Amino acid sequence: MARRIHLASHLTTEELEQRYRRAKDPRGRGRWQVLWLLARGYTATALAEVTGYSAYWIGPFARRSNQDGPAVVERPRPARRNQGLLLSDDQLEDLRQALQQPAPDGDEWNGRTVAEWLSRRLDRPVSRWLGWSYLRRLDGRPLAPRPRHVQADPAAQEAFKRGSATPSAR
Repeated sequence: MARRIHLASHLTTEELEQRYRRAKDPRGRGRWQVLWLLARGYTATALAEVTGYSAYWIGPFARRSNQDGPAVVERPRPARRNQGLLLSDDQLEDLRQALQQPAPDGDEWNGRTVAEWLSRRLDRPVSRWLGWSYLRRLDGRPLAPRPRHVQADPAAQEAFKRGSATPSAR
């Protein structure tokens, strides 16, 4: 049998229901619903089925609610660190020109190589995802040909291309 989560009595069940029904913010509304249903005696697994929140999340949320009271519902999301890196126009132009040349060490331009190039230029670490973002922003393409299959028959491929180029008779 599933254990019931004890919820501190900061608000009555009726007050929790009223706050749930009056909430305008979807995130806050879902959290009020979780608290209201916990107060009515639902288990975490039953709540997960009803609300869509994971049963694992409901337990820590109830503990935070017991500690902080109803303020846990209105708690803002933590600010995300800005992962972006804004290059000056000169730096962006330098990168654009570098992408026209072969990549360093005989490699090809990809997110990792652009990130390494930017890291050397800026004297700070740059993630490969940001390198890929700048590569795509500047319409850079990997400068390596697509690999060919070992058993490919060029004559059969040409015959296929010529045959499929003609429109089919209907």
